[in-house]
Amino acid sequence: MKPGLIAHATRNVPRYTSYPTAPHFRDAIASADYGALLAALPGDTRLSVYLHVPFCREICHYCGCHTKAARRPEPVAAYAALLRREIALVASRLPERLPVVHIHWGGGTPSLLAAADFAATVRLLRERLAVDPKAEHAIELDPRTVGEELVASLAAAGVNRASLGVQDFNETVQRAIGRIQPFATVANVVARLRSVGIGAINLDLMYGLPHQTVADVARTADLAASLSPGRIALFGYAHVPWMKTHQRLIDAAALPGAIARMEQAEAAAQQLEAAGYIRIGIDHFARRDDPLAIAAATGSLRRNFQGYTTDPADALIGLGASAIGRLPRTYVQNAPDIGGWRRAIEGGRLPVVRGKHLCREDLARAEIIERIMCEFAVDADAIFRAHGLDPAGLAGSLAALDPLRRDGLVTIEGLRLHIPAPMRAFARLVASAFDAYLNQGAARHSVAV
Repeated sequence: MKPGLIAHATRNVPRYTSYPTAPHFRDAIASADYGALLAALPGDTRLSVYLHVPFCREICHYCGCHTKAARRPEPVAAYAALLRREIALVASRLPERLPVVHIHWGGGTPSLLAAADFAATVRLLRERLAVDPKAEHAIELDPRTVGEELVASLAAAGVNRASLGVQDFNETVQRAIGRIQPFATVANVVARLRSVGIGAINLDLMYGLPHQTVADVARTADLAASLSPGRIALFGYAHVPWMKTHQRLIDAAALPGAIARMEQAEAAAQQLEAAGYIRIGIDHFARRDDPLAIAAATGSLRRNFQGYTTDPADALIGLGASAIGRLPRTYVQNAPDIGGWRRAIEGGRLPVVRGKHLCREDLARAEIIERIMCEFAVDADAIFRAHGLDPAGLAGSLAALDPLRRDGLVTIEGLRLHIPAPMRAFARLVASAFDAYLNQGAARHSVAV
């Protein structure tokens, strides 16, 4: 690998699941402000609902999620009751029962909710919002916590997609990250889900983990593909111990370097492609008949806080502590601490504490970044003009792209950009050239590749 590419690969840039990114949600948005924004949504607004459950039985060393360990059921049950109260608060602010086209449960481990609490929460969603019978209803699962009773309760609640955290099947790597999870455990869960009709399965893998080798990643990819999931995500481990202190349990000296990380990612990608999967964006793979692959082929692929998605919603409602929502021109975020979130709900207030009102330039740059991340090509000039902006305002972005162009990471004709196929792993870096907030503040991010 050229030394210049190594330097680019080790730069720290956001993952761009939103723009502006969460560290720049600095506008103070009060409950009344959010309520007014909800009330102003048109009656035909399609909603996506994200429910955050910030609890796990134990915290894996690599985890970058907003979660905490809960070894007793009482805190989780109390949280579920408050989550239902938040749903009622949000619904009471909406102009009517708006259609819901997508539901996603994340965490943490949302399946730690008792079956009765999970069913009651879904039932309330259906009562207060108009959930489309064809809506995708997805949940993130820890395979180590999935039994027959849970699988039955998920099917009864209408869950139709499950995402299983795998990371790596090598026992040495699993011990280093604090998550022992044999292949047989995952295979059994996949079989149980399919037995009750939950056939849309995602598996999440990781590269860049401690003691992980190219052979480990390739073997894990092979085993994952052998289960025939519709989608496989391949994420690079983000070592951010300054943000997630439990990551200090990982021996930084055991982490692979930039070259090894890229070799791991490419080895896994080649194995998955050989097994019939199509590359989607920078870190997803899907079977040709999966909706994600179809969206990528037809230019309708989108990217949000859950990563690459087919979610067609016009607005995202975030529920739960730290959850982020997106209205047409505003991001909002709930109180990140459970205590602050609880006090707001108990006081009858929507628990938002901050966000970001988006100007025309924010919207234009967000569209440019999303197209780069989804299609590896964009006509930035056309997008700026469509938003009523002078493309001359992109001069700084072009200057930032010049060193990437010189090293072959991107081709540029006027304001038309294209990332060559061998360089698509660097898409986040190309996108960062259009981030007007990147150098504001002291936010730190993970490496580009």
